[in-house]
Amino acid sequence: MSHDLFEAAKAAMAKAYAPYSKFPVGAALRTEDGRVFTGANVEVASYPEGWCAETTALGHYIMGGGGKIVEIAVLAERIAKCTPCGGCRQRLAEFCRPETKLYLCDDTGVAETVTMGDMFPYGFRGDILK
Repeated sequence: MSHDLFEAAKAAMAKAYAPYSKFPVGAALRTEDGRVFTGANVEVASYPEGWCAETTALGHYIMGGGGKIVEIAVLAERIAKCTPCGGCRQRLAEFCRPETKLYLCDDTGVAETVTMGDMFPYGFRGDILK
């Protein structure tokens, strides 16, 4: 199942708007019920006031009704195994569990599989605020 998520992230990356950094990124999230939400990074002239691919995908996920995220794929055009930035790790932690699979991709597919717990072991979760 990871390869189709890679393909979704790749298709999203093709839609990135990155005229300043020239660093397109795509992300894809899969929910437990099989829905896939994608996103690409978007830059604006008031650099760095754009948003990351993972943030875009999370926006689509929220607007699509949410659910349990079970897999995430991230792909960057210029670097293999690009990980989510610190801010996106925090954003993803809000909606994922430590065991959520995170696929780090290169231009041919999934290069490494880790978990959100591996990427963000001491993440701040919203459930502690209840």
